[in-house]
Amino acid sequence: METKGGYLISRIKQAGTRIFDRMLAASGIDAFNGAQGRILYVLWQCEDISISSLSAKTSLANTTLTSMLDRMESTGLIIRKPDPADRRSRLIALTEKARALRQEYEQVSERMNERYYTGFTEEEIKQFETYLQRVLTNLEKED
Repeated sequence: METKGGYLISRIKQAGTRIFDRMLAASGIDAFNGAQGRILYVLWQCEDISISSLSAKTSLANTTLTSMLDRMESTGLIIRKPDPADRRSRLIALTEKARALRQEYEQVSERMNERYYTGFTEEEIKQFETYLQRVLTNLEKED
């Protein structure tokens, strides 16, 4: 049996990223791109976390994450601050500028979700996401 799951997921990710970046720009959100939005999304949920925790939650490699955080810090979206529990470690925190972008970002994300699931029933969405979670679980076993 020929399968195309990985190929299709890759194409969906590429198309989704392009569309999402355009939607952000059209909404006047030019302070960050979609990839940086993943970082902000995690930080909006749980601020003041270590780079290793942020890496795990975003699935970004530490080296990739570090360079992205450097850019985000230079544009005033995040700050690095000392970890009170470990003075050798730094925590990542949001700035007020980043906090102010949350509502607009969430609105664009909602529109993107609507685009992803146009024509799907609620049951189909649940089933599809269950399958995706299973694929992710399979991949993470080997990671």
